[in-house]
Amino acid sequence: MPDLLRSLLSICNVLLLSVGLLACSVNPEREEQGGELGAAESTLALSHAADRLLVTPPSAVNWQPFALPGKRHVAFEPVFVLEREALRVKADNSVSILRRRFEPILIKPGRLNFSWKVDALPAGAELADGEASDSPVGIVLGFEGDRGRWSPRMHRLSEVSRLLTGEELPYATLMYVWGNREALGTVVVNPRTDRIRKLVLDSGTQKTGVWRDHERDVRADFRLAFGEEPGPLRVVALMTDTDNTQSRLTAWYGPLTLSSMTD
Repeated sequence: MPDLLRSLLSICNVLLLSVGLLACSVNPEREEQGGELGAAESTLALSHAADRLLVTPPSAVNWQPFALPGKRHVAFEPVFVLEREALRVKADNSVSILRRRFEPILIKPGRLNFSWKVDALPAGAELADGEASDSPVGIVLGFEGDRGRWSPRMHRLSEVSRLLTGEELPYATLMYVWGNREALGTVVVNPRTDRIRKLVLDSGTQKTGVWRDHERDVRADFRLAFGEEPGPLRVVALMTDTDNTQSRLTAWYGPLTLSSMTD
């Protein structure tokens, strides 16, 4: 069991950052609060802004910020940038996640539209390096699937996760990211588990400080990344991650729209 737990921690550390799977509710006293708003006012303002900006098919669960055990959390803040509403993260050696779980699960995700902007990139970040795989912005999608295709090791890890947290690991996680030097369109397989794959949509510093708008076919991107058809969608999340490289930067997320193929 000690070896299994060590494996779980090494793999789940990445999975945690991907979907906030084992995350606990944010402790407002540990958040980096913006402006002069108190904790309750900041939480309410973020909730209202998320409802306006981040549009998905219906779910019984609202968008929620999550903090990871042992990781510094910086809160998402509603802001206006040149009259454009956005959610801002002032990252500082931190991991920030804003997540929505689908209850019921979204059977057939369709198209995804979103925009993001950054003022800098994490120094020395390498998406394929488990010790330096930070990304200034990310959109994370966690999928269900046929766990019969998993290796015995993944089944054991998922069972330990269920016993420890009450939740199984996602079958597969697709992440849209901004890389430091990776070529556009590159699919990066996580070095700790091939059940997490990253698709590079922006790369390098040439477009920093500029809003980048993206429209993606989720199902086509999943096929590209994993070579199989996607299952139902369990979770969608925004994630800014700079803790491995101990970087400081500011990221902004604009409107996001996720559709269902049944719409």
